[in-house]
Amino acid sequence: MRAVRKWIWRLLAAFVVALIVVGVWKREEISRLIAVNRLFEPERIVENFSNMDQAFLNVQIGDGASPVVPLPQGPRAILPASVADFIEARSVTSLVVLKDGALVHESYHLGTGPDDRRISWSMAKSYLSALTGIVLAEGDIGSLDDRVIDYVPQLRGGAYQRATIRHVLTMTTGVVFDEDYFDKHSDVNRMGRVLALGGEMDAFTAELQETFAPPGDIWRYVSVDTHVLGMVVRGATGRSITALMQEKIIGPMGLEQAPYYLTDGAGVAFVLSGFNGTSRDYARFGQMFLQQGDWNGQQIVPQDWVIASTTPSAPTGAAEYGFGYQWWMPRDARPREYMARGIYGQYLYINEPQGVVIVVTAADRQFRDDAVQQANIAVLREIADSL
Repeated sequence: MRAVRKWIWRLLAAFVVALIVVGVWKREEISRLIAVNRLFEPERIVENFSNMDQAFLNVQIGDGASPVVPLPQGPRAILPASVADFIEARSVTSLVVLKDGALVHESYHLGTGPDDRRISWSMAKSYLSALTGIVLAEGDIGSLDDRVIDYVPQLRGGAYQRATIRHVLTMTTGVVFDEDYFDKHSDVNRMGRVLALGGEMDAFTAELQETFAPPGDIWRYVSVDTHVLGMVVRGATGRSITALMQEKIIGPMGLEQAPYYLTDGAGVAFVLSGFNGTSRDYARFGQMFLQQGDWNGQQIVPQDWVIASTTPSAPTGAAEYGFGYQWWMPRDARPREYMARGIYGQYLYINEPQGVVIVVTAADRQFRDDAVQQANIAVLREIADSL
């Protein structure tokens, strides 16, 4: 019996040692996985959203050495009384408002500040759309109606076999992808674990096999479509998204701080929601679009692409938001009124005729409530109408 107990104790000791070794060897992956699981906890969410680089693999876009293009100061705006209630109810962390290119309101909340580089979530999709338009204009992509697999052979035989670039831009691929952020077993959360554990997003995407409709027939919001768009841009140019974004958009814009992307284990930018920047720099991007791609005397994004990408073209239906090339339009959109949106209440709202750009960052856990979303748009319009 003593020999048996001795053997058991040795086995347990070996098991403990093995756990310690694995824990040391995989400590970074384990730390990132814990970060994913705690990312949206109420007591941590605001800090997490301003410090994503402390928990995830990331790469800075450029060196931040480009001369800063200043935002002119305009007369301080007196905002509608409803804005204060909006800020409190929606856990707003920053609100930046431009009128005719001048900064007329800037405020930070819940312990955040102007230098925080905040996670954009799906506002990042609109950045990639802008880059796609540039790459198309430069001839690296032949046509939006080219097949995805012509640029990304890795996706042959899978769910994207029949999809075109236009289909991924408008999210009409018909690919099955569960976007439920509150279901730990959903595709979007599995994708988050791939990112946290240093896996490869390209391989994750290539494993997708199921479709629910032929490409082009039905619109459904599928975040992984944006990753495929990034794969197309990389395949067409032979360059990384980070390098292209720096050369074509970030460098020429003269931002205050170098933004960064979260990345997977292969260093590939998490283009569908991993862009991080300051609120003022998000406003600069919005102002550039309001000016139809022109910024500081340079045509950064082709004018025809700005118009096409911010015009509803996806078959979303009359009761849904309009959707263009990774940009949104309100259901009852005013002329040339559009926005980039991200989960938990991120907005980049643009109204061209009124000359208004509004940036909202937030940590709103009720972001999926349709009534909340409609009320948010109403407040953004109130601000625009008051200026």
